[in-house]
Amino acid sequence: MLVRNATLADGRRRDVRVQGETIAAVEADLDPLDGERVVDGDGKRLLPGMIDVHVHFREPGASHKETWATGSKSAAAGGVTTVVDQPNTSPPTVDGAAFDEKSAFADASLVDYGINGGVTADWDPDSLFERPVFALGEVFLADSTGNMGIEEDLFAEALAAADYENVSVTVHAEDADLFNESARDRDDADAWSAYRTADAEVAAIRKACALATERDTSIHVAHTSTPRGIDIASEAGMTCEVTPHHMFLSRNDLDELGTFGRMNPPLRREKRRQRVYDRVADGTVDVIATDHAPHTRAEKDASIWEAPSGVPGVETALPLLVAEARAGRLSYERVRDLTAANPADIFDISGKGRIEEGYDADLVLVDPEETYFVSAGRLHTKCDWSPFDGREAVFPQLVTVRGTPVYEREAEVMPGSELEEFADPVGENVRGRGGETGD
Repeated sequence: MLVRNATLADGRRRDVRVQGETIAAVEADLDPLDGERVVDGDGKRLLPGMIDVHVHFREPGASHKETWATGSKSAAAGGVTTVVDQPNTSPPTVDGAAFDEKSAFADASLVDYGINGGVTADWDPDSLFERPVFALGEVFLADSTGNMGIEEDLFAEALAAADYENVSVTVHAEDADLFNESARDRDDADAWSAYRTADAEVAAIRKACALATERDTSIHVAHTSTPRGIDIASEAGMTCEVTPHHMFLSRNDLDELGTFGRMNPPLRREKRRQRVYDRVADGTVDVIATDHAPHTRAEKDASIWEAPSGVPGVETALPLLVAEARAGRLSYERVRDLTAANPADIFDISGKGRIEEGYDADLVLVDPEETYFVSAGRLHTKCDWSPFDGREAVFPQLVTVRGTPVYEREAEVMPGSELEEFADPVGENVRGRGGETGD
């Protein structure tokens, strides 16, 4: 394949040649070779595929919410070419047998993937680390979906084990001791945000960073929702991620969203949301990750105390960010760094995150002048709703994973689910996509 005359994130217009699974050349003017498919990139942006380091594809244990087949189709259609699945499935991914069980489900993935290992009181690090664990985490410092919250001493043990095994640790930071129990007297949609307080997140991030610093190691803080939490992580030399829902939604949206806006950590006040966005734009935040956590409409249509926490987002994240770049609120370089280059660097994912010769041909071609409104009915997740319904977005026209097209919007072309055996692991902890047919 040859993509001609596309504009890269840094503004350069280049031709990009793909041979096999890799980028063979990035030059100003390349002549097509015999038999080479030529894609017109004139007026379009070519970005590296998004690496979403935080998804919940729900298998094993909750395939009625999402499967690896449906979740990865949704990822591909949104320009996500690598996903990292979290451990709070059923059974939780806390030992080698559970890791193997999840790996069997993940064979259905259309995109590259990593599988994280979990930490609970009965985890088995010896058997877990015999597998290609991408990272530990998210390590829950307070209960969320799956009730995997742990105490400080076990968190310290996990830090030591991860450091010894040279894997990263991703932390879900909330301090349950600082939850506002008086909010339980309420039944409005905002009660969840009032209950799981901003102070609870800030305190947990401060404690987690202090423990990591004390042990001369590092952590990655998941789904930070407060500006102070982001600052604490940055000042401690740790990395952090922000979700699209904490970037774009606030407690002001809960009257409309109702229980469909319940997630952990919850939505914050509008002023906090704006300050979180500012830190995304100015470089303080390292990563955008979706925390794609689908539940069915029927499950979410309950009281605020009975509805499960989590929202879908793997298909809409990059399109929403490209729309922000189109509007001039973010630079395309910032979008590239947040979604691809930084995740690859932080988690040491070899050959991904950039459009450079020798890198994996994980490519996303978008036309910034073709905007659409998010419509849940047109998304590919098994979950039939989106908290971003009606928002303007720029969806991909073409997405490739290691040179193979996995999504083409013009004809809604997507490979089938019958995949060949997976290729050897890419690097040490990211598994390959299948063959040519494909909180």
